[in-house]
Amino acid sequence: MPEGDTVWRAARSLDRALAGQILTHTDFRVPQLATVDLSGGKVLRTLSRGKHLLTRIEAREAWTLHTHLKMEGSWHIYQHGQKWRRPAHEARVVLTSESRQAVGFALGVVELLPRHREGDVVGHLGPDLLGPDWDEQEALHRLTADPDRPVHEALLDQTCLAGIGNMYAAELCFTSGVHPLAPIGEVSELTRLVRRARQMLDQNKDRSEQTTTGNLRRGERHWVYRRDRQPCLRCQTSIEVGENADGRATYWCPSCQPATKT
Repeated sequence: MPEGDTVWRAARSLDRALAGQILTHTDFRVPQLATVDLSGGKVLRTLSRGKHLLTRIEAREAWTLHTHLKMEGSWHIYQHGQKWRRPAHEARVVLTSESRQAVGFALGVVELLPRHREGDVVGHLGPDLLGPDWDEQEALHRLTADPDRPVHEALLDQTCLAGIGNMYAAELCFTSGVHPLAPIGEVSELTRLVRRARQMLDQNKDRSEQTTTGNLRRGERHWVYRRDRQPCLRCQTSIEVGENADGRATYWCPSCQPATKT
């Protein structure tokens, strides 16, 4: 599933392409919106909230198009007449203006809401790591509400802080020397971990290829994520892989992240 920085970048791309534009045609290829026509509406802006995208459109009423990429989704921006880079049968939303066409492929969520109901879909989220209203103390408070919860699981909980996916959760545990199943209440440098999370997302939000090591070469972009049974880039110990309580894969170096180290 795309991380918060990928979604932030998608929001920026949509905003640059459509903000201030009048929609000349709309095509919602999901059953619940099949008859909706927002042509003539003006796109005000698109913003991200954690892993959620909110596109605000003025079309007789104030609407918000809420989309979520889930595992396979993506938004593409095209010039008129340009060939789509994904199959047409995967398209879920097509927004067309005089100068651009935005196509949402394989979107996991497509909803059209009255603007005043945005809180219904994003109000449950914790502080957004890339949001203008980032609140470090609130994030720490939420993360430690259940001190016995495994740190990897807590980091993935979007109600604690919004924007971290499985890759960043694994990498943050490694760079903090914390075993992913360690109780979050026993992590002595949790503030530093949260600050590093924000730094990682911020440094990667303008990159097409994410890296947590600072190296963009294939196989060396991440410390442990999806490197099971490969040598640790720091100590050469084989990376191990397991599952957390939610069935998510966890990756760690048993030397750099011993189970008793917090």
